[in-house]
Amino acid sequence: MALASLAVLLTLAGYAALCALSPFGPCRKCRGTGIRTVRRRTVKVCRRCRGARYRLRIGRRLLNTGRTIHRAGTRPATTERRFTAWP
Repeated sequence: MALASLAVLLTLAGYAALCALSPFGPCRKCRGTGIRTVRRRTVKVCRRCRGARYRLRIGRRLLNTGRTIHRAGTRPATTERRFTAWP
């Protein structure tokens, strides 16, 4: 059981490192070509990646969403503190 938990943690750590180092991966729908062949002769731009050939990885999307939620819920940091003077 401990070995399975360790394997899951190592897999997640590897995927987190991959998302940090390379946030974009090849599009799964068009296989990284940017073009979709519909039926026999019709060629269209891939709707999922819009012809860019890359997509944002799911782990990176979750990280960005978490950062946005955290940033929206915290107070902005002020560099200047104002103190009232004693009379």
